[in-house]
Amino acid sequence: MILWILLSLAVLYVLLVVIAITAVVLDNHQPAETIAWVVVIASVPVLGLLLYFIFGQDLRRERLFSKKSLDLLTHKMMSRYVSQKGNSNIPKEDIHLIRFMKMHNYAFPFVGNDVHVFTEGEDFIGDMLRHIGRATHHIHMEFYIVEDDPVGRLVHDALMDAAGRGVKVRFIYDDVGCWNVPRSFFREMEKAGIEVVSFLPVRFHRLAHHINYRNHRKLVVIDGKIGYVGGMNLALRYVRPVQGKKWYDTHIRIEGSGVYGLQLLFLSNWFWTSREMVNAPAYYPPCSASSNSGVLLQIVSSVPFSNWPALMMGYCKAIHNARKRVLIQTPYFMPTQSLIESLQTAAMSGVQVQLMVPEKPGGFWMTWCNQSYFGDMLKAGVELYTYLPGMMHAKMIVVDDRFVSIGSANMDFRSMLDTFEACAFIYDEGFCRQMQQRFFEARKDCKRIDLQTWRSRSLRRRLIASFVRIFSPMF
Repeated sequence: MILWILLSLAVLYVLLVVIAITAVVLDNHQPAETIAWVVVIASVPVLGLLLYFIFGQDLRRERLFSKKSLDLLTHKMMSRYVSQKGNSNIPKEDIHLIRFMKMHNYAFPFVGNDVHVFTEGEDFIGDMLRHIGRATHHIHMEFYIVEDDPVGRLVHDALMDAAGRGVKVRFIYDDVGCWNVPRSFFREMEKAGIEVVSFLPVRFHRLAHHINYRNHRKLVVIDGKIGYVGGMNLALRYVRPVQGKKWYDTHIRIEGSGVYGLQLLFLSNWFWTSREMVNAPAYYPPCSASSNSGVLLQIVSSVPFSNWPALMMGYCKAIHNARKRVLIQTPYFMPTQSLIESLQTAAMSGVQVQLMVPEKPGGFWMTWCNQSYFGDMLKAGVELYTYLPGMMHAKMIVVDDRFVSIGSANMDFRSMLDTFEACAFIYDEGFCRQMQQRFFEARKDCKRIDLQTWRSRSLRRRLIASFVRIFSPMF
Protein backbone atom coordinates (compact mmCIF):
# COMPACT_ATOMS: atom_id res chain seq x y z
CA MET A 1 0.00 0.00 0.00
CA ILE A 2 2.77 2.40 0.99
CA LEU A 3 4.62 1.51 -2.20
CA TRP A 4 1.59 2.46 -4.30
CA ILE A 5 1.21 5.78 -2.45
CA LEU A 6 4.88 6.61 -3.01
CA LEU A 7 4.62 5.61 -6.65
CA SER A 8 1.51 7.78 -7.11
CA LEU A 9 3.24 10.75 -5.48
CA ALA A 10 6.26 10.25 -7.72
CA VAL A 11 4.08 10.15 -10.83
CA LEU A 12 2.21 13.27 -9.65
CA TYR A 13 5.49 15.07 -9.00
CA VAL A 14 6.87 14.21 -12.44
CA LEU A 15 3.60 15.43 -13.95
CA LEU A 16 3.88 18.75 -12.09
CA VAL A 17 7.50 19.13 -13.26
CA VAL A 18 6.48 18.54 -16.88
CA ILE A 19 3.59 21.04 -16.57
CA ALA A 20 5.86 23.65 -14.96
CA ILE A 21 8.57 23.26 -17.61
CA THR A 22 5.96 23.50 -20.35
CA ALA A 23 4.62 26.70 -18.75
CA VAL A 24 8.14 28.16 -18.61
CA VAL A 25 8.72 27.46 -22.30
CA LEU A 26 5.32 28.88 -23.31
CA ASP A 27 5.94 32.06 -21.31
CA ASN A 28 8.55 33.04 -23.94
CA HIS A 29 11.00 34.58 -21.49
CA GLN A 30 14.51 35.60 -22.54
CA PRO A 31 16.29 32.32 -23.49
CA ALA A 32 18.71 32.59 -20.54
CA GLU A 33 15.83 33.02 -18.10
CA THR A 34 13.95 30.08 -19.61
CA ILE A 35 17.00 27.81 -19.34
CA ALA A 36 17.58 28.92 -15.73
CA TRP A 37 14.06 27.99 -14.68
CA VAL A 38 14.12 24.68 -16.53
CA VAL A 39 17.36 23.74 -14.77
CA VAL A 40 16.00 24.74 -11.35
CA ILE A 41 12.69 22.90 -11.77
CA ALA A 42 14.29 19.75 -13.16
CA SER A 43 17.32 19.50 -10.88
CA VAL A 44 16.12 20.75 -7.47
CA PRO A 45 13.46 18.36 -6.14
CA VAL A 46 10.34 20.00 -4.67
CA LEU A 47 12.16 23.27 -3.90
CA GLY A 48 12.54 23.99 -7.62
CA LEU A 49 8.78 23.79 -8.13
CA LEU A 50 8.18 25.95 -5.05
CA LEU A 51 10.61 28.60 -6.27
CA TYR A 52 8.91 28.67 -9.66
CA PHE A 53 5.48 28.97 -8.02
CA ILE A 54 6.69 31.94 -5.95
CA PHE A 55 9.03 33.76 -8.33
CA GLY A 56 8.71 32.44 -11.85
CA GLN A 57 5.12 32.61 -13.01
CA ASP A 58 4.52 35.10 -15.78
CA LEU A 59 1.20 36.64 -14.77
CA ARG A 60 1.99 40.06 -16.10
CA ARG A 61 -0.71 40.34 -18.71
CA GLU A 62 -3.10 37.46 -18.28
CA ARG A 63 -3.92 37.65 -14.57
CA LEU A 64 -2.06 39.90 -12.18
CA PHE A 65 -2.31 43.18 -14.02
CA SER A 66 -5.50 42.56 -15.98
CA LYS A 67 -7.60 43.90 -13.09
CA LYS A 68 -5.30 46.71 -12.03
CA SER A 69 -3.57 47.80 -15.20
CA LEU A 70 -3.65 51.49 -15.98
CA ASP A 71 -6.53 52.65 -18.16
CA LEU A 72 -4.86 54.25 -21.17
CA LEU A 73 -7.66 56.77 -21.46
CA THR A 74 -6.90 57.92 -17.92
CA HIS A 75 -3.22 58.07 -18.81
CA LYS A 76 -4.05 60.27 -21.79
CA MET A 77 -6.31 62.48 -19.68
CA MET A 78 -3.40 63.24 -17.38
CA SER A 79 -0.98 63.62 -20.26
CA ARG A 80 -2.97 66.54 -21.67
CA TYR A 81 -1.25 68.70 -19.06
CA VAL A 82 2.19 67.71 -20.29
CA SER A 83 1.80 67.01 -23.99
CA GLN A 84 2.31 70.65 -24.88
CA LYS A 85 5.39 71.10 -22.75
CA GLY A 86 7.84 69.41 -25.08
CA ASN A 87 10.07 71.07 -27.62
CA SER A 88 10.24 69.99 -31.24
CA ASN A 89 13.74 71.50 -31.56
CA ILE A 90 15.53 68.42 -30.28
CA PRO A 91 19.10 67.33 -31.12
CA LYS A 92 19.32 65.66 -34.53
CA GLU A 93 21.59 62.89 -33.18
CA ASP A 94 19.02 61.85 -30.58
CA ILE A 95 15.76 62.48 -32.41
CA HIS A 96 15.05 58.78 -33.02
CA LEU A 97 15.70 57.78 -29.40
CA ILE A 98 13.55 60.64 -28.10
CA ARG A 99 10.78 59.79 -30.54
CA PHE A 100 10.89 56.10 -29.58
CA MET A 101 10.61 56.83 -25.84
CA LYS A 102 7.78 59.29 -26.43
CA MET A 103 5.76 56.91 -28.61
CA HIS A 104 6.26 53.71 -26.61
CA ASN A 105 6.85 54.99 -23.06
CA TYR A 106 4.76 58.18 -22.73
CA ALA A 107 8.13 59.86 -22.10
CA PHE A 108 7.53 63.41 -23.30
CA PRO A 109 10.62 65.56 -23.97
CA PHE A 110 10.78 68.49 -21.51
CA VAL A 111 12.95 71.56 -21.92
CA GLY A 112 14.31 74.25 -19.62
CA ASN A 113 15.29 72.07 -16.67
CA ASP A 114 17.78 72.80 -13.92
CA VAL A 115 19.32 69.51 -12.73
CA HIS A 116 21.33 69.19 -9.53
CA VAL A 117 23.30 66.00 -8.78
CA PHE A 118 23.78 64.28 -5.40
CA THR A 119 26.29 61.50 -4.81
CA GLU A 120 26.17 61.71 -1.01
CA GLY A 121 23.06 60.55 0.82
CA GLU A 122 23.41 63.24 3.47
CA ASP A 123 23.22 65.98 0.83
CA PHE A 124 20.19 64.40 -0.87
CA ILE A 125 18.22 63.86 2.34
CA GLY A 126 19.05 67.34 3.64
CA ASP A 127 18.02 69.01 0.39
CA MET A 128 14.79 67.01 0.16
CA LEU A 129 13.86 67.83 3.77
CA ARG A 130 14.37 71.55 3.11
CA HIS A 131 11.99 71.43 0.16
CA ILE A 132 9.47 69.33 2.10
CA GLY A 133 9.52 72.05 4.74
CA ARG A 134 8.66 74.64 2.07
CA ALA A 135 5.85 72.65 0.43
CA THR A 136 2.49 74.42 0.21
CA HIS A 137 0.19 72.23 -1.93
CA HIS A 138 1.27 68.58 -2.21
CA ILE A 139 4.07 66.07 -1.69
CA HIS A 140 4.20 62.81 -3.63
CA MET A 141 6.75 60.13 -2.67
CA GLU A 142 7.42 56.65 -4.05
CA PHE A 143 10.23 54.50 -2.62
CA TYR A 144 11.27 50.87 -2.76
CA ILE A 145 12.85 50.90 0.71
CA VAL A 146 11.91 52.98 3.75
CA GLU A 147 13.54 51.97 7.01
CA ASP A 148 12.36 52.71 10.53
CA ASP A 149 15.73 54.23 11.40
CA PRO A 150 17.00 57.80 11.97
CA VAL A 151 16.78 58.70 8.25
CA GLY A 152 13.38 57.10 7.73
CA ARG A 153 12.12 58.80 10.89
CA LEU A 154 13.38 62.22 9.74
CA VAL A 155 11.38 61.94 6.52
CA HIS A 156 8.44 60.36 8.38
CA ASP A 157 8.25 63.31 10.80
CA ALA A 158 8.78 65.94 8.09
CA LEU A 159 5.88 64.53 6.08
CA MET A 160 3.61 64.50 9.14
CA ASP A 161 4.53 68.13 9.83
CA ALA A 162 3.67 69.01 6.23
CA ALA A 163 0.32 67.22 6.46
CA GLY A 164 -0.36 69.11 9.70
CA ARG A 165 -0.06 72.44 7.95
CA GLY A 166 -2.49 71.42 5.20
CA VAL A 167 -0.20 69.97 2.54
CA LYS A 168 -1.65 66.94 0.71
CA VAL A 169 0.81 64.08 1.14
CA ARG A 170 0.64 60.80 -0.80
CA PHE A 171 3.15 58.04 -0.16
CA ILE A 172 3.72 54.73 -2.01
CA TYR A 173 6.07 52.12 -0.56
CA ASP A 174 6.93 48.68 -1.86
CA ASP A 175 5.64 45.94 0.41
CA VAL A 176 8.58 43.60 -0.15
CA GLY A 177 11.18 46.35 0.12
CA CYS A 178 9.63 47.37 3.47
CA TRP A 179 8.99 43.91 4.93
CA ASN A 180 11.03 44.74 8.04
CA VAL A 181 9.24 48.03 8.75
CA PRO A 182 6.63 47.78 11.56
CA ARG A 183 3.09 48.60 10.45
CA SER A 184 2.94 51.23 13.21
CA PHE A 185 5.45 53.33 11.24
CA PHE A 186 2.91 53.81 8.45
CA ARG A 187 -0.12 53.96 10.76
CA GLU A 188 1.39 57.02 12.43
CA MET A 189 1.62 58.68 9.02
CA GLU A 190 -1.99 57.77 8.23
CA LYS A 191 -3.20 59.20 11.56
CA ALA A 192 -1.44 62.46 10.66
CA GLY A 193 -3.52 62.69 7.47
CA ILE A 194 -1.04 61.17 4.99
CA GLU A 195 -2.43 58.83 2.35
CA VAL A 196 -0.19 55.75 2.44
CA VAL A 197 -0.43 52.91 -0.08
CA SER A 198 1.51 49.64 -0.13
CA PHE A 199 2.51 48.51 -3.62
CA LEU A 200 1.29 44.95 -4.36
CA PRO A 201 1.02 43.75 -0.74
CA VAL A 202 2.40 40.25 -0.30
CA ARG A 203 0.56 37.76 1.87
CA PHE A 204 1.57 34.14 2.01
CA HIS A 205 -1.53 32.81 0.29
CA ARG A 206 -0.95 35.18 -2.63
CA LEU A 207 2.84 35.11 -2.62
CA ALA A 208 3.30 33.79 -6.15
CA HIS A 209 1.06 36.45 -7.63
CA HIS A 210 2.84 39.46 -6.19
CA ILE A 211 6.42 38.86 -5.12
CA ASN A 212 8.06 38.98 -8.53
CA TYR A 213 6.96 42.41 -9.77
CA ARG A 214 8.19 45.07 -7.39
CA ASN A 215 8.17 48.87 -7.40
CA HIS A 216 11.88 49.72 -7.42
CA ARG A 217 11.40 53.46 -8.03
CA LYS A 218 12.76 56.24 -5.82
CA LEU A 219 11.03 59.49 -6.76
CA VAL A 220 9.59 62.60 -5.13
CA VAL A 221 7.42 65.44 -6.45
CA ILE A 222 6.86 68.59 -4.37
CA ASP A 223 4.20 71.11 -5.43
CA GLY A 224 4.62 69.97 -9.04
CA LYS A 225 7.74 72.14 -9.27
CA ILE A 226 10.52 70.16 -7.55
CA GLY A 227 11.27 66.53 -8.40
CA TYR A 228 13.81 63.93 -7.33
CA VAL A 229 14.73 60.64 -9.02
CA GLY A 230 17.68 58.29 -8.70
CA GLY A 231 19.08 55.36 -6.79
CA MET A 232 18.80 56.39 -3.11
CA ASN A 233 16.24 54.95 -0.72
CA LEU A 234 15.23 56.29 2.69
CA ALA A 235 17.60 54.44 5.01
CA LEU A 236 20.57 55.24 7.21
CA ARG A 237 23.03 53.17 5.18
CA TYR A 238 22.62 55.62 2.28
CA VAL A 239 23.85 58.42 4.55
CA ARG A 240 26.34 56.95 7.01
CA PRO A 241 29.12 54.43 6.21
CA VAL A 242 28.28 50.89 7.30
CA GLN A 243 31.19 49.14 9.05
CA GLY A 244 33.48 51.80 7.64
CA LYS A 245 32.39 51.10 4.06
CA LYS A 246 31.36 54.08 1.94
CA TRP A 247 28.04 54.14 0.06
CA TYR A 248 28.36 55.81 -3.35
CA ASP A 249 25.12 56.62 -5.18
CA THR A 250 23.55 59.08 -7.61
CA HIS A 251 20.29 61.01 -7.28
CA ILE A 252 19.14 64.19 -9.02
CA ARG A 253 16.85 67.11 -8.26
CA ILE A 254 14.90 68.47 -11.21
CA GLU A 255 13.39 71.97 -11.37
CA GLY A 256 11.48 72.82 -14.53
CA SER A 257 9.03 71.20 -16.90
CA GLY A 258 10.63 67.76 -16.44
CA VAL A 259 8.84 67.51 -13.08
CA TYR A 260 5.64 66.97 -15.10
CA GLY A 261 7.09 63.64 -16.24
CA LEU A 262 7.72 62.53 -12.65
CA GLN A 263 4.25 63.71 -11.67
CA LEU A 264 2.64 61.77 -14.48
CA LEU A 265 4.55 58.66 -13.46
CA PHE A 266 3.58 58.97 -9.80
CA LEU A 267 -0.09 59.71 -10.45
CA SER A 268 -0.30 56.81 -12.89
CA ASN A 269 1.01 54.50 -10.19
CA TRP A 270 -1.24 56.13 -7.59
CA PHE A 271 -4.30 55.37 -9.73
CA TRP A 272 -3.03 51.85 -10.22
CA THR A 273 -2.51 51.15 -6.51
CA SER A 274 -5.29 53.20 -4.88
CA ARG A 275 -7.86 53.43 -7.73
CA GLU A 276 -8.02 57.19 -7.12
CA MET A 277 -7.69 59.35 -10.22
CA VAL A 278 -5.83 62.60 -9.53
CA ASN A 279 -5.58 64.83 -12.59
CA ALA A 280 -6.42 68.36 -11.48
CA PRO A 281 -4.48 71.19 -13.17
CA ALA A 282 -3.03 72.22 -9.78
CA TYR A 283 -0.77 69.16 -9.93
CA TYR A 284 0.79 70.48 -13.16
CA PRO A 285 1.41 74.15 -12.27
CA PRO A 286 2.78 76.57 -14.90
CA CYS A 287 6.52 76.30 -15.29
CA SER A 288 8.51 79.53 -15.28
CA ALA A 289 11.69 78.03 -16.74
CA SER A 290 12.71 79.34 -20.15
CA SER A 291 12.97 76.88 -23.02
CA ASN A 292 16.14 78.70 -24.07
CA SER A 293 18.04 77.55 -20.98
CA GLY A 294 18.42 74.39 -18.98
CA VAL A 295 18.60 70.79 -20.13
CA LEU A 296 16.29 68.70 -22.28
CA LEU A 297 15.13 65.49 -20.60
CA GLN A 298 12.61 62.66 -20.62
CA ILE A 299 11.30 60.67 -17.65
CA VAL A 300 11.46 57.06 -18.76
CA SER A 301 9.77 54.21 -16.93
CA SER A 302 9.98 50.43 -16.94
CA VAL A 303 6.85 48.36 -16.26
CA PRO A 304 6.61 44.55 -16.51
CA PHE A 305 3.29 44.51 -18.36
CA SER A 306 4.43 46.74 -21.21
CA ASN A 307 4.22 45.38 -24.74
CA TRP A 308 7.87 46.33 -25.23
CA PRO A 309 10.80 46.48 -22.77
CA ALA A 310 11.17 50.16 -23.64
CA LEU A 311 13.84 51.03 -21.08
CA MET A 312 16.11 48.20 -22.22
CA MET A 313 15.49 49.09 -25.86
CA GLY A 314 16.27 52.73 -25.10
CA TYR A 315 19.58 51.75 -23.52
CA CYS A 316 20.46 49.62 -26.53
CA LYS A 317 19.59 52.47 -28.89
CA ALA A 318 21.69 54.96 -26.93
CA ILE A 319 24.68 52.59 -26.88
CA HIS A 320 24.38 51.95 -30.62
CA ASN A 321 24.41 55.75 -31.15
CA ALA A 322 27.77 56.07 -29.36
CA ARG A 323 30.69 57.38 -31.38
CA LYS A 324 33.36 58.05 -28.72
CA ARG A 325 32.57 56.56 -25.31
CA VAL A 326 30.06 54.78 -23.10
CA LEU A 327 30.45 55.04 -19.32
CA ILE A 328 28.34 52.80 -17.08
CA GLN A 329 27.91 52.61 -13.31
CA THR A 330 25.68 49.85 -11.96
CA PRO A 331 25.74 47.87 -8.70
CA TYR A 332 24.34 44.74 -10.36
CA PHE A 333 25.55 43.73 -13.79
CA MET A 334 23.49 40.83 -15.13
CA PRO A 335 22.51 42.20 -18.54
CA THR A 336 20.09 40.74 -21.02
CA GLN A 337 21.51 39.31 -24.21
CA SER A 338 20.46 42.45 -26.10
CA LEU A 339 22.50 44.67 -23.77
CA ILE A 340 25.47 42.32 -23.88
CA GLU A 341 25.55 42.45 -27.67
CA SER A 342 25.05 46.25 -27.73
CA LEU A 343 28.03 46.79 -25.42
CA GLN A 344 30.18 44.28 -27.28
CA THR A 345 29.32 45.84 -30.64
CA ALA A 346 30.20 49.31 -29.36
CA ALA A 347 33.54 48.21 -27.88
CA MET A 348 34.49 46.17 -30.94
CA SER A 349 33.68 49.18 -33.15
CA GLY A 350 36.30 51.32 -31.44
CA VAL A 351 34.03 53.04 -28.91
CA GLN A 352 35.61 53.34 -25.47
CA VAL A 353 33.28 51.40 -23.15
CA GLN A 354 34.01 51.61 -19.43
CA LEU A 355 32.03 49.63 -16.86
CA MET A 356 32.14 50.31 -13.10
CA VAL A 357 30.66 47.90 -10.55
CA PRO A 358 31.25 47.44 -6.81
CA GLU A 359 33.98 45.04 -5.74
CA LYS A 360 31.43 43.41 -3.41
CA PRO A 361 27.80 44.16 -4.35
CA GLY A 362 26.53 42.25 -1.32
CA GLY A 363 26.24 38.56 -0.68
CA PHE A 364 27.81 35.51 -2.28
CA TRP A 365 25.32 35.18 -5.13
CA MET A 366 25.32 38.83 -6.23
CA THR A 367 29.12 39.00 -6.30
CA TRP A 368 29.42 35.87 -8.42
CA CYS A 369 26.48 36.85 -10.63
CA ASN A 370 28.24 40.11 -11.49
CA GLN A 371 31.55 38.40 -12.12
CA SER A 372 30.01 35.76 -14.36
CA TYR A 373 29.54 38.44 -17.05
CA PHE A 374 33.00 40.02 -16.79
CA GLY A 375 34.49 37.74 -19.41
CA ASP A 376 31.90 38.73 -22.03
CA MET A 377 32.87 42.37 -21.59
CA LEU A 378 36.65 41.98 -21.34
CA LYS A 379 36.91 39.79 -24.45
CA ALA A 380 35.15 42.50 -26.48
CA GLY A 381 37.50 45.23 -25.22
CA VAL A 382 35.34 46.77 -22.48
CA GLU A 383 37.34 48.42 -19.69
CA LEU A 384 36.19 46.99 -16.35
CA TYR A 385 36.59 48.72 -12.97
CA THR A 386 35.57 47.53 -9.50
CA TYR A 387 34.84 50.15 -6.82
CA LEU A 388 36.85 49.43 -3.65
CA PRO A 389 35.79 51.81 -0.80
CA GLY A 390 32.35 50.21 -0.34
CA MET A 391 29.02 49.87 -2.12
CA MET A 392 28.77 51.61 -5.48
CA HIS A 393 24.97 51.82 -5.87
CA ALA A 394 24.80 54.44 -8.66
CA LYS A 395 22.83 53.62 -11.81
CA MET A 396 24.17 55.84 -14.58
CA ILE A 397 24.96 55.63 -18.29
CA VAL A 398 26.82 58.38 -20.16
CA VAL A 399 27.08 58.25 -23.95
CA ASP A 400 29.49 60.65 -25.68
CA ASP A 401 28.76 64.30 -24.82
CA ARG A 402 25.04 63.98 -25.55
CA PHE A 403 23.21 61.51 -23.34
CA VAL A 404 22.99 60.62 -19.64
CA SER A 405 20.60 58.23 -17.89
CA ILE A 406 20.23 58.47 -14.10
CA GLY A 407 17.57 56.61 -12.17
CA SER A 408 16.62 53.49 -10.25
CA ALA A 409 17.28 50.83 -12.92
CA ASN A 410 20.18 48.42 -12.56
CA MET A 411 21.67 46.86 -15.66
CA ASP A 412 20.16 43.45 -14.97
CA PHE A 413 17.30 41.20 -16.05
CA ARG A 414 15.00 42.24 -13.23
CA SER A 415 15.20 46.00 -13.81
CA MET A 416 14.84 45.61 -17.56
CA LEU A 417 11.95 43.13 -17.52
CA ASP A 418 10.30 42.57 -14.14
CA THR A 419 10.32 45.67 -11.93
CA PHE A 420 8.86 49.17 -12.01
CA GLU A 421 11.69 51.66 -12.59
CA ALA A 422 12.10 55.38 -13.23
CA CYS A 423 15.01 57.08 -15.00
CA ALA A 424 15.78 60.51 -16.40
CA PHE A 425 17.17 60.54 -19.95
CA ILE A 426 19.09 63.82 -20.18
CA TYR A 427 20.34 65.33 -23.45
CA ASP A 428 22.82 68.13 -22.75
CA GLU A 429 26.52 68.51 -23.52
CA GLY A 430 27.42 70.43 -20.36
CA PHE A 431 25.63 67.99 -18.09
CA CYS A 432 27.23 65.03 -19.87
CA ARG A 433 30.69 66.42 -19.25
CA GLN A 434 29.83 67.01 -15.59
CA MET A 435 28.78 63.37 -15.17
CA GLN A 436 31.82 62.15 -17.10
CA GLN A 437 33.98 64.01 -14.60
CA ARG A 438 32.14 62.41 -11.67
CA PHE A 439 32.67 59.00 -13.25
CA PHE A 440 36.40 59.64 -13.68
CA GLU A 441 36.67 60.86 -10.06
CA ALA A 442 35.01 57.66 -8.80
CA ARG A 443 37.32 55.63 -11.06
CA LYS A 444 40.28 56.79 -8.95
CA ASP A 445 38.92 54.57 -6.16
CA CYS A 446 38.62 51.55 -8.43
CA LYS A 447 40.75 48.59 -9.42
CA ARG A 448 40.94 47.83 -13.13
CA ILE A 449 40.52 44.20 -14.15
CA ASP A 450 42.31 43.20 -17.34
CA LEU A 451 41.62 40.22 -19.56
CA GLN A 452 44.92 38.47 -18.84
CA THR A 453 44.33 38.57 -15.08
CA TRP A 454 40.77 37.39 -15.55
CA ARG A 455 41.86 34.44 -17.66
CA SER A 456 44.38 33.39 -15.01
CA ARG A 457 41.65 32.68 -12.44
CA SER A 458 41.65 29.29 -10.79
CA LEU A 459 39.49 26.49 -12.16
CA ARG A 460 37.39 26.66 -8.98
CA ARG A 461 36.52 30.33 -9.52
CA ARG A 462 35.65 29.67 -13.16
CA LEU A 463 33.35 26.79 -12.25
CA ILE A 464 31.54 28.80 -9.56
CA ALA A 465 31.01 31.76 -11.92
CA SER A 466 29.75 29.52 -14.71
CA PHE A 467 27.38 27.71 -12.35
CA VAL A 468 25.98 30.89 -10.80
CA ARG A 469 25.49 32.47 -14.22
CA ILE A 470 22.87 29.84 -15.05
CA PHE A 471 20.67 31.30 -12.31
CA SER A 472 21.57 35.00 -12.73
CA PRO A 473 18.39 35.86 -14.71
CA MET A 474 16.42 34.95 -11.57
CA PHE A 475 18.11 37.52 -9.31
